[in-house]
Amino acid sequence: MTRTENAATVSHTAPFSGRVGWGRRPAFIVVDLVHAYTDADGMFALPGMEAVVEATETLVGVMRRAGFPIVWTDVRYDETMSDAGLFGKKVPGLAAFAKGAPERSGQLVLQPEPGDVRITKNYASSFFGTSLASTLHTAGVDTVLVGGVSTSGCVRATATDALNHGFRPQVVRETCADRSPELHESNLRDLDAKYADVCHLDEAIARVSALSGREG
Repeated sequence: MTRTENAATVSHTAPFSGRVGWGRRPAFIVVDLVHAYTDADGMFALPGMEAVVEATETLVGVMRRAGFPIVWTDVRYDETMSDAGLFGKKVPGLAAFAKGAPERSGQLVLQPEPGDVRITKNYASSFFGTSLASTLHTAGVDTVLVGGVSTSGCVRATATDALNHGFRPQVVRETCADRSPELHESNLRDLDAKYADVCHLDEAIARVSALSGREG
């Protein structure tokens, strides 16, 4: 057994063996699924995004048919990046989302529908500095499915903050991506050990369908 394999095994022994499980009313938070990540020439282009978009679209459809909330987040800054704080200093590429930059970079790849929740944020977590927690609590949500980009960044921050706000985070692995498969998998392992449950798309679909009283 390699050191990496051993670390993965240890992370799910007694101290890290719990599950947050599912409640009765889930919402799906699609984190920053914009063209800057999906386009081959995008500022933050990631590999394997076609499959991620397809999986996300599938789960969005299931959630929509079940009547559960869907949340879309994006990142926006003013033209001077004055609202980016030290995040903008640390990641200069975030200027792609500033007012005056080419609009396509920050545009959502999949289109929201009336009734969906839109959240514009300045930092990694979809909860930090936004009304998301109160919006979800008001809607009776107790479980959040999390997908989007990137696994190690805004997805991780959102899932962790979901737990902090009293929601049951379920990270749907096929709806996330990162700069490399290794980074993606290592962060999913760590999230699953400490801050969220990580599930496959088929499990998420089955759970949502069961909660809505539907099949498929």
